[in-house]
Amino acid sequence: MGGPILAAFFLSLCHWDVLNPIQFVGLQNYQDMIHDSRFWKSLYNTAYFTLLSVPIGMALSIIVALLMNQKVKGISFFRTVFYLPSVVGSGVAVALLWKWIFNADHGILNYAISVLTTIPMADCPKWLASETWSKPALVIMSLWNVGSGMIIYLAGLQGIPTALYEAAEIDGANTWQQFWTVTLPGLSPVIFFQLIIGIVFSFQIFTQVYVMTDGLGGPADSTLVMVLYIYQKAFKYYQMGYASALSLVLFAVIMVATWVQFRYAKWVYYEGELRK
Repeated sequence: MGGPILAAFFLSLCHWDVLNPIQFVGLQNYQDMIHDSRFWKSLYNTAYFTLLSVPIGMALSIIVALLMNQKVKGISFFRTVFYLPSVVGSGVAVALLWKWIFNADHGILNYAISVLTTIPMADCPKWLASETWSKPALVIMSLWNVGSGMIIYLAGLQGIPTALYEAAEIDGANTWQQFWTVTLPGLSPVIFFQLIIGIVFSFQIFTQVYVMTDGLGGPADSTLVMVLYIYQKAFKYYQMGYASALSLVLFAVIMVATWVQFRYAKWVYYEGELRK
């Protein structure tokens, strides 16, 4: 892994179009990046997707995990049903499926909206064909993998000692108070883990956007995310040096975001940790 990282760092200081010799240009790629409107657009789109998809996905995963943690008959079947979409994955096949779902003219989503609300399909959101609705469409699509988070939260819930709930109940805590004082603190390490992983992976979203927008990031760059822009610069325009600089900037953004989470992780409760 170290070799490609060092190579990317070296290439970020060079101009290289694959066909001609490498030319050292120093910090020129980074200077060009400051004036590159598509770079700032891709960074904004990636941050937009991350800030919406991660908290919404985590909240839904926790809610589903709480439901799946109930001791009722047939609960194993429902756990399997919710986890099944995650088994299918989030690759090309799923991206094609969502591309059909979001089709503005005959997609099943707009058809359902028209049936439930009596709004004509012609007046329904254009989704991937609209600058306004394209990014929310990506966020909706990301919720497909709620089941994978549900499994992790479910394991965390089942690891919380029942004695804590019994003690809270004896003290007169109702269900809501038990959730805030027992469930969330006990689940906080899992939430912290999912938050870090979710942000890292959301910043690296590529396959779904590439397939659903035919590799263009349209309309009008409204779905142009960072990794797709890096791909375009490297393999469409053969600007390997500039693409390497972009990749290092993305790496730095992810590292800073991860450091901030660890820096302010005092809300995370570890049962075996000694606290002063």
